[in-house]
Amino acid sequence: MKCVLTVLGKDRSGIVAGVAVALADCGANIDDISQTILEGIFSMTMMVTVNEEIATFNQVQEKLEAVAAGLGVQAIIQRQDVFDAMYTI
Repeated sequence: MKCVLTVLGKDRSGIVAGVAVALADCGANIDDISQTILEGIFSMTMMVTVNEEIATFNQVQEKLEAVAAGLGVQAIIQRQDVFDAMYTI
């Protein structure tokens, strides 16, 4: 399942590593990544593939929420089909 993951928060070390480890622990793959820091605010968007035979979407979401809370950032994962439907007129 293709998903869009966004991470936003105050910049600090370990954000990319923490998110990447959480995804790897769930068997998800990072297909593409873009990140930037604007005046101390960290922003990252990832395209990921979730393998639901290893971890369900909800399990990945819960893992990311826990990691994000520990890092002091916000992480939102959406199924790509839902994301695309939200922005289609």
